[in-house]
Amino acid sequence: MPTSLVERDLNLNGVRVPTFVYGTAWKEERTESLVRMALGAGFRGIDTANQRRHYNEAGVGAAVRGFMEEEGIGRESLYLQSKFTYAAGQDHRLPYDPRAGYAEQVRQSAESSLAHLQTDYLDAYLLHGPSTPYGLADADWEAWRAMEALWRAGTVRMIGVSNVNVEQLQQLIDGAEVMPAIVQNRCFARTRWDAEVRVLCHTHGVLYQGFSLLTANARELNCEPVRRIAVRLGCSVARVVFRFCLQLGILPLTGTTDEGHMRDDLGAYDIELRPAEMELIEEVIQLY
Repeated sequence: MPTSLVERDLNLNGVRVPTFVYGTAWKEERTESLVRMALGAGFRGIDTANQRRHYNEAGVGAAVRGFMEEEGIGRESLYLQSKFTYAAGQDHRLPYDPRAGYAEQVRQSAESSLAHLQTDYLDAYLLHGPSTPYGLADADWEAWRAMEALWRAGTVRMIGVSNVNVEQLQQLIDGAEVMPAIVQNRCFARTRWDAEVRVLCHTHGVLYQGFSLLTANARELNCEPVRRIAVRLGCSVARVVFRFCLQLGILPLTGTTDEGHMRDDLGAYDIELRPAEMELIEEVIQLY
């Protein structure tokens, strides 16, 4: 299984990647202030998407620029990750011409992301999800080839995919000219924390990022055995869950809008779970 990610940073294909990332979905007009708050709390990795339906990417860029100027730090101090989203996942505020081919849509969307984020490169650029629930369609391969071209040009330093199942990921690995460096999935306890996809990622050296770790698993994580772990460590259940992910090899995302929770979440680096506790949380679905 994956190596633990308990250090604050890792080196992935020559890119410094923080092992805990702040997610910016569903923040709307609060995006800029919340990203500034997250950076102030200690986050150095920010995840967004050029999908105005759920993200305010320009707000992320304004926060990042303001923080860098205020702190006197350079772009290399932060990790910025965005995504290309098909028109089916967008609203009317498209970042590209929908009449263009998929390769051109990817190019236009990436250029728009660079403008929004006020940067000349992205640390990672993800396909927000395949165009079909099963397998990969021609559209996905056209989009992926365009992302590979962005990687070759140095516009993006890594490419990856989100919202993908194990069959789709295997197809992508088999057919990619530039291997996916990152997979980002909603992570459910009921699938043993997306075990099949994580094993495939580990086999091929792909970094697995998990989101909705708390909201997607509220029932399972509210059980008495997990609460007892939090009591032993004198911390919140949320901190326990994020530490579990780090030790398991999952890079967690959090999207909290509370500054206290941001700092509490980052406290996951300061605790350690026992092997039996790791096993309990990994198999927590069996408690129901």
